[in-house]
Amino acid sequence: MTRRVVVAMLVPVPWSPPGVDRVAWRTAMAEDVVDLLARLAQAEAAIAAAPGDRALAEEIAWPGMRIYEIPAPTVLPVLRAAAEDGFDQAAVIAADAPDVPGMTLGKLLRPLDGKAVAVAPGGPGGGLFGVATSLPAPAWLADHDLDQGSAPALRKTAPAPGEVTSTPQWRRLRGPADLATLDPALEGWENTRALLGG
Repeated sequence: MTRRVVVAMLVPVPWSPPGVDRVAWRTAMAEDVVDLLARLAQAEAAIAAAPGDRALAEEIAWPGMRIYEIPAPTVLPVLRAAAEDGFDQAAVIAADAPDVPGMTLGKLLRPLDGKAVAVAPGGPGGGLFGVATSLPAPAWLADHDLDQGSAPALRKTAPAPGEVTSTPQWRRLRGPADLATLDPALEGWENTRALLGG
């Protein structure tokens, strides 16, 4: 049985909608992502947090959920911590995509049977929504954050470009234009929805 973990990484959130407190906005989005992960059937859930975000991680974690404290919000320390916990595969996703469907997470993990690394682009705003790899992570995988990372950047250090495969993108809520893409018909994201008055 393959042990998988999906880790919500508490990424910087430089923006919030008008009239919405930024701390409350960040908390609501992260809590929605964590709530989704906690219900996954095929993977365990965890949270990754830099030291200053430990309190937020503890606030939104479900009972017994792992919290990985990392020096900064980058991917490799999370993958190392998951490997040390005995997981065979791990995905690290941004905690600012509150309405992500569980199916998108499955598509991020699925290629790992044949590819070393899978990445999900972060939509029109650039960056990455998530990165998944078998563990331990390949030695050639460069550390990066999800805001600046990209599939082409990760392929530069791979022994062959095909070792890094792209999966369907999912946009993160990083600016006013992203709000218009929220679909009220999608289930979930209750905390974010409540802050937006919907």
